[in-house]
Amino acid sequence: MTQSILGIIGGSGFYNLPGLENARWETIASPWGHPSDQILFAEIAGPDGSLPIRFLPRHGRGHKLSPSGIDYRANIDAMKRAGVTDLVSISACGSFREELAPGHFVLVDQFIDRTFAREKSFFGNGLVAHVPMGDPVSPGLTSLVEAATKAEGIEHTRGGTYLVMEGPQFSTRAESNLYRSWGCSVIGMTNMPEAKLAREAEICYAVVAMVTDFDCWHDDHQHVDVAAIIKVMHANTEKAQRLVLRLARDFPRQHPPCPIGSDKSLDVALITAPEARDRALIGKLDAVAGRVLTPKA
Repeated sequence: MTQSILGIIGGSGFYNLPGLENARWETIASPWGHPSDQILFAEIAGPDGSLPIRFLPRHGRGHKLSPSGIDYRANIDAMKRAGVTDLVSISACGSFREELAPGHFVLVDQFIDRTFAREKSFFGNGLVAHVPMGDPVSPGLTSLVEAATKAEGIEHTRGGTYLVMEGPQFSTRAESNLYRSWGCSVIGMTNMPEAKLAREAEICYAVVAMVTDFDCWHDDHQHVDVAAIIKVMHANTEKAQRLVLRLARDFPRQHPPCPIGSDKSLDVALITAPEARDRALIGKLDAVAGRVLTPKA
């Protein structure tokens, strides 16, 4: 089996991960662009030995990048180059449901992608691939996250649909009510195309959506206030840091096979004939798709 390396992408308010051993920030170059920041390389001890951890603040330390300004391809490629086998996204979000109040965590299992200004695939003309996305998160990894959430006593719900909007503006009330009518649970601006790219990179992916507000549909909360969001965000970040440390201590030191095949998704995805593939694009895919593109000896 492969050694597990746990990756964490921290969203709004989550810019560092204290409590780790041998922590150091390292620059990882990517042929796809500039990752949001350096990656924090660290370890955490557990009953079965140390676990390597890689942490990347999605917006950069200091929150320098807007949702549309993030280079999602560079971020996922850099995490793959850092050896990540399992990736947990920690994301701030708005809620569409009364019972999912600010401070509640939602372990999302579905997405509706409404973004339009982002590069969404590592593949394209010269090397076409279509990865399956019916189940966009890994249930095995989500179960490990849920166990850590329960152990830390964090109020949470497993399952829910995350509507990903382009932003950076918040929703209109008409949009908010439309998305509620679709059965969505939460809304945010960053988990797409991140989830799609993680699948293309054969990284198991799970999401912790931290509710900060009720969007603008709620009669008592008709305006999304950044100051109020930041106050909730600080409390959410403290809980998320506890969650991540618990997850890392208990995480399997050997990477278990993904129940839905996230870690082997390219086995059934490449459609371009080998003789027709673009060599330059293959060169950029050395980390993401090297397992299936590198000739076997």
